[in-house]
Amino acid sequence: MGDKAHSHPGAAGRATAADHPASVRNVVLVGHSGSGKTTLVEALALTAGAVNRAGRVEDGGTVSDYDEIEHRQQRSVQLSLVPVEWDGHKINLLDTPGYADFVGELRAGLRAADAALFVVSASDGVDGSTRMVWEECAAVGMPRAIVVTHLEAARADFDEMTRICAEAFGADDPDAVLPLYLPLHGPQGPDGHAPVTGLTGLLSQRLYDYASGERKESEPEGEQLERIAQARDRLIEGIISESEDETLMDRYLGGEQVDIKTLVEDLERAVARGVFFPVLAAAPATDGGRQGLGTVELLELITGGFPTPLEREAPRVTTVSGQPRELKPCDPDGPMVAEVVKTSSDPYVGRISLVRVFSGTLRPDETVHVSGHGMTDRGHEDHDVDERIGALSTPFGKQQRPVSHVIAGDLACVAKLGRAETGDTLSAKDDPLLMEPWDMPDPLLPLAIQAHSKADEDKLSQGLARLVAEDPTMRLEQNQDTHQVVLWCLGEAHADVALERLRNRYGVQVDTVPYRVSLRETFAAKAAGRGRHVKQSGGHGQYAICEIEVEPLPNGSGIEFVDKVVGGAVPRQFIPSVEKGVRAQALKGVAAGHPLIDVRITLLDGKAHSVDSSDAAFQTAGALALREAAADARIHLLEPVAEVTVLVGDDYVGAVMSDLSGRRGRVIGTEQTNGGRTLVRAEVPEIEIGRYAVDLRSLSHGTARFNRAYARHEPMPPQIAERLREEAKEAS
Repeated sequence: MGDKAHSHPGAAGRATAADHPASVRNVVLVGHSGSGKTTLVEALALTAGAVNRAGRVEDGGTVSDYDEIEHRQQRSVQLSLVPVEWDGHKINLLDTPGYADFVGELRAGLRAADAALFVVSASDGVDGSTRMVWEECAAVGMPRAIVVTHLEAARADFDEMTRICAEAFGADDPDAVLPLYLPLHGPQGPDGHAPVTGLTGLLSQRLYDYASGERKESEPEGEQLERIAQARDRLIEGIISESEDETLMDRYLGGEQVDIKTLVEDLERAVARGVFFPVLAAAPATDGGRQGLGTVELLELITGGFPTPLEREAPRVTTVSGQPRELKPCDPDGPMVAEVVKTSSDPYVGRISLVRVFSGTLRPDETVHVSGHGMTDRGHEDHDVDERIGALSTPFGKQQRPVSHVIAGDLACVAKLGRAETGDTLSAKDDPLLMEPWDMPDPLLPLAIQAHSKADEDKLSQGLARLVAEDPTMRLEQNQDTHQVVLWCLGEAHADVALERLRNRYGVQVDTVPYRVSLRETFAAKAAGRGRHVKQSGGHGQYAICEIEVEPLPNGSGIEFVDKVVGGAVPRQFIPSVEKGVRAQALKGVAAGHPLIDVRITLLDGKAHSVDSSDAAFQTAGALALREAAADARIHLLEPVAEVTVLVGDDYVGAVMSDLSGRRGRVIGTEQTNGGRTLVRAEVPEIEIGRYAVDLRSLSHGTARFNRAYARHEPMPPQIAERLREEAKEAS
């Protein structure tokens, strides 16, 4: 670790295939948009020798050259892998988007990683979404560390930021969130701001000066020692309190001096166990410098304190039929089990799958079994096929560097997996296995689209299939009621990226159209109708007459058909024909073209002809009778109502409940949950929550989550129903 009492061991340039899981570190960077994650990754790559002083890789481009959309939008929109080597270890840095719309990419990074690095801006603080991700990591015991960036900001205060982090992340034990270093400030400038030029190691009591662009060590002077004494004592107590040696605290409080080697070893074990969370500072190199401030310390924390893949319990594995399968953790010689954590398309190479290998060793040109991920409800088909994989490579920017193999614990890119999608499992073809999928947020923002032209219509289906194959947080719906193609997204930025990828990557131009909910119709009161279908035009004619009565039923009853014909007025063989006709008409609707539900249709009487009556004639008569009954009746337009649950911080409960009421919602109840949050339950018309995913994020400053589920259809207020009928007439 960077505060060991020896000089740093040096860097080892660009990453290649790892030879043993113990030499691998998989680290995901987490933080809000603008916190500096990508800049930090570039600084770490520079310090590790993977890029040159200009931040360029050897074969062109930068580590952040990954997606054309990211360049245009000036923000990360997808997970990217940057592998580097340090001190004989391969470090897979997983850079995740900070914007909430791309939380699916973050979840994929958490799945692929064994530890998390939370990047916090000294000028922005800790936002609610970062707190929620911390809680997710805590729930699974993932080791974490905190990096404070943007220390060059005028009002940046490392000590204050550390206190904020302890409050935000150390709810159970604030002494588990402590700095390993204190910033070393240079001379004050004309504006009174003293820039951070180095770090003071609290354990080693050494100064690490980065002012020249190269890390230089020196001894602190007496005044500097006094300044760090209190922070050092608190750090040592925090480390010892998590020590597995239960006698160490008593010995320390009794005056015994604990040597640095023991402290560092205890610190590393506490970090790896996920019970101690060190805080560090980092800044990119300036003036073409080789090493960014704090990058050496951070790399040594990763290699010394973060766990190896051997220490991680793999996700649950079963056979394809669902039988549990026990595997030895991260065994390169074990059965092949790998997971696709990201899918992307390259215009020259085709589909590229980023995989994490959990067991066995993956080699080029071998045949693997692809098992599906069980997300058919999102438009992702289940897979159960064999595929021959192409070349294996490790990415760096836009370049793909070939590797000979990928062992358990490592990550790499696999080419030419034409059927595999994000979340799929790769296993041996003669021993197919399936990994338990990770949790994905439900996409709750509907985007209705249609092809711009006939040429686009021909390409739309394939383009949409490729789009959802890359992104398991997106759901594709072909709505049979509204006849709309709907992409369900996580937010507006997510929707914008989807449209841009369709246009630029797959060559499909689409137009967005207003999203329509699935409405229904029902009778408000009893009504009667007579259907007469009589045609005599020479030759074989058509003759069918039927009389029906329609009455409303309770919600959820569907359509009942009752036969009360007496005396054979309608021959028995034609009664099913009448039922078929009225049901077909009910599906088409009787007033505004929406399906009819929750009615009882009773066949009372009719007439038939011995020659001209037929199945088709009575089907037509049944439909005519239902239309006539509706013509003289009051028809209710029914709208879908959703059960909505909102998990929101206590500070925003009032605003959320008021907003739901403004959407014609009925708040059913509330209940307190952990972490100062409240669960609000309500029933809200779906027509009112089309954009709720966007509005709730704005209302709660990104800290609330909600789920929705269909409850039932209810009568729509007359004024809204009339407006929709007028709009439908104008559209037709």
